[in-house]
Amino acid sequence: MSATSKPITRRGVLAAGTAAVALGLSACGASSSDGSEPLLGIELPEIFDKPGQQAEEEPSRVESLLATMTLEQKVAQLFCVTPEGLTGIDQAVAAGDTTAAALANIPVGGLAYFGQNIIGEQQLRDMLSATYEHACAAGASIPPFLSVDEEGGPLVARVANSGYFDVPSFPSMIEIGATQDTSKAAEVGETIGTYLADIGFNLDFAPDADVLTNPDNPVIGERSFGSDPDLVAQMVAAEVEAMHETGVAPCVKHFPGHGDTAGDSHSGAVYTERTREEIESCEFEPFRAAIDAGVPLVMVGHIETPNFAADGLPASLSPTMIGDVLRGDLGFEGTIISDSFAMGAITQNYTADEAAVQFFAAGGDMLLMPEDLQLAYDGVLEAVSAGTLSEERIDESVMRILTAKENLGLLD
Repeated sequence: MSATSKPITRRGVLAAGTAAVALGLSACGASSSDGSEPLLGIELPEIFDKPGQQAEEEPSRVESLLATMTLEQKVAQLFCVTPEGLTGIDQAVAAGDTTAAALANIPVGGLAYFGQNIIGEQQLRDMLSATYEHACAAGASIPPFLSVDEEGGPLVARVANSGYFDVPSFPSMIEIGATQDTSKAAEVGETIGTYLADIGFNLDFAPDADVLTNPDNPVIGERSFGSDPDLVAQMVAAEVEAMHETGVAPCVKHFPGHGDTAGDSHSGAVYTERTREEIESCEFEPFRAAIDAGVPLVMVGHIETPNFAADGLPASLSPTMIGDVLRGDLGFEGTIISDSFAMGAITQNYTADEAAVQFFAAGGDMLLMPEDLQLAYDGVLEAVSAGTLSEERIDESVMRILTAKENLGLLD
């Protein structure tokens, strides 16, 4: 457009169309009124809806990306694995050709890192950066979640407790909760999110949203903000909001609540004997608060609820707890990720492929750390081929995962 030309406006188009009609009246006869011919021989501009037409909405970026993906690429996005689970090596501390080849084979949606993967500051930064690049070069070129368990406190803080990073450390979350000051929880979320983002992580499996109703709990203990569900809810919401602002996605855990259990799901089945009413009024409160605060991921634990779901299944495999309760009753629309499927609560009762198929059939979106990635991946593909799982069910989960990544800015 030249400096002297005028912009084309809707009013201008109307005026031009009116003039054209006036000029063409003597030469062109009026068309039929059924819309089969252009009125007076003039095509309506595209800015107008023609008779009987509805303006079609443009597909979203996520929808457009999903439409380009093969089934194999979509199923790969459903898994978050350790670098060892991806590559088969004993201890991964770098991401070179072996990682690139493994991602070319199964371009997983995310990777999870632990203490053994951290042997230096620059080493960790380089490994995360290289993994990110390899993932973007594989499959549908979708950036991965790079995740870690960084709750803060002396028990679960892979980075802060590694000794390689000069980052702030925090007391246990039960001490943070004892202050009854939500700004302290927000400080935890902001601080941890800031240093994780700087290193190269974009997903943190924190905060812990469990209410410590059993003080003898061997797994949660001081990782919890406390035994008062209202206080825990306030603390969790504050940390979720603060961490999310840093560009790192928080993930609350372990739904439907691990604070009452006496067992350890790392080694076997775990139960809570609490009633439905007790769980709804206590354990669910922090999860409701996290959902209201916009948490993008919820981790479902391997916890059986014989007096609630009563289906004999851990929550991570239960259509009742995942579909009816977390999706339905609590209204969570984000990504549901499992706790590790390498834990005894799963491996003692299911093969990797059986567990994966059951998790996705129950409504889960992302499976964390299958015991055997290749077997689980192939099992899901075979289930789709056999009709046990529909591709539409797979698409639903991939849409949620891609939406979470888009909201983090990973798809820019």
